[in-house]
Amino acid sequence: MIEIGKNAKQAAKTIANASTLLKNSMLEQISKALLDHEKEIIEENTKDVILAKINGMKPSLIDRLALTHERIVSMSNAVLEIVQLDDPIGEVLSMTKRPNGLLIGKKRVPMGVIGIIFEARPNVTVDAAALCLKAGSAVILKGGSDAIHSNKAIVRIMRDALTDIDKNCIQLIEDTSRESTMALMKMNQYVDLLIPRGGAGLIKAVVENATVPVIETGTGNCHIYVDETADIEMAIRILINAKTQRTGVCNAAESLLVHKNIADAFLPKAIQALSEAGCEIRGCERTRKYSDCVKTATVQDYATEYLDLILSVKIVDNLDEAIDHINLYSTGHSESIITNNYAHANRFLDEIDSAAVYVNASTRFTDGGEFGFGAEMGISTQKMHARGPMGLKEITTTKYIIYGNGQIR
Repeated sequence: MIEIGKNAKQAAKTIANASTLLKNSMLEQISKALLDHEKEIIEENTKDVILAKINGMKPSLIDRLALTHERIVSMSNAVLEIVQLDDPIGEVLSMTKRPNGLLIGKKRVPMGVIGIIFEARPNVTVDAAALCLKAGSAVILKGGSDAIHSNKAIVRIMRDALTDIDKNCIQLIEDTSRESTMALMKMNQYVDLLIPRGGAGLIKAVVENATVPVIETGTGNCHIYVDETADIEMAIRILINAKTQRTGVCNAAESLLVHKNIADAFLPKAIQALSEAGCEIRGCERTRKYSDCVKTATVQDYATEYLDLILSVKIVDNLDEAIDHINLYSTGHSESIITNNYAHANRFLDEIDSAAVYVNASTRFTDGGEFGFGAEMGISTQKMHARGPMGLKEITTTKYIIYGNGQIR
């Protein structure tokens, strides 16, 4: 671990001063290498998927783990999208002249060495490495045991593609033990920033144990609130997309709130659509009156990120109750109101305390690519430094630059 840290620190010095042209060239080579070695990646990924099935991993999580031709193409394209993004390094954010003649400005600079601790998401391996490279930082990747074969192959391929810069800009900790994870959390001498990506347990462990500064990427107990003035057909389309398009992701909806005045018109259709999509529904007593298939929801259900085809449902009396419920149970990720009432939409935007708040759209859009950032490092649900999808600028820092002509104090 110490050797990995030293190598990263040394590599960070070289990548920090690399030109945009060189960084983009290396990213293009990574993108091409992923496609050229698709067969190898899928072969190694298949080993992980087989083991995941043997170990009883949930289907939604296996879906996150599995790589296909289409997903590898998507990973490759995500790297090319990062190439097209403006390089944030060297950007001067402000320049002010003081009365004493000093010119004081703020300049965007690389973070240095970034550690990423993540679970069974092989695409994160590529996204994290590519973003860090473009942002001028070295990266130490610590994936979970569930994706170790995939990660080893992907990192080997990416490192081989780095023909003109230090390959240690990208490193993988191949030891999947808890001890190596704990060691990374405390490598303050070598690591400047730690970003966890995964379930609530992983994030909690990193936040509570790390001595390295952490940006917390939160779990996604995301809500859809159907207001009394909602377009019912629109609401159903958005709900089905947010809940069922891809269940094992943090921006999938986990809870539905419905205004009592629209429940009669909306819930029978929504329950039918959800049931046809294979979704289990756990609702309050008022919700259960609309169908025998609705199970009783507990308080814990309203606080749960299922990452599965399960949805909690509650009928509320008014917008105030909906806002209070969301702010109580939400993890601060993404929430959406479906409404035709302008005042209600604005109140929802103003009073919901989450990183991304929508009006008449699916929560599934909380994503770096969808927001125009290219790939993302994760969705930050904290309020310091970065919040929401973290793209290039969110994984940089700044320093002050001061021009003088002999001033003394």
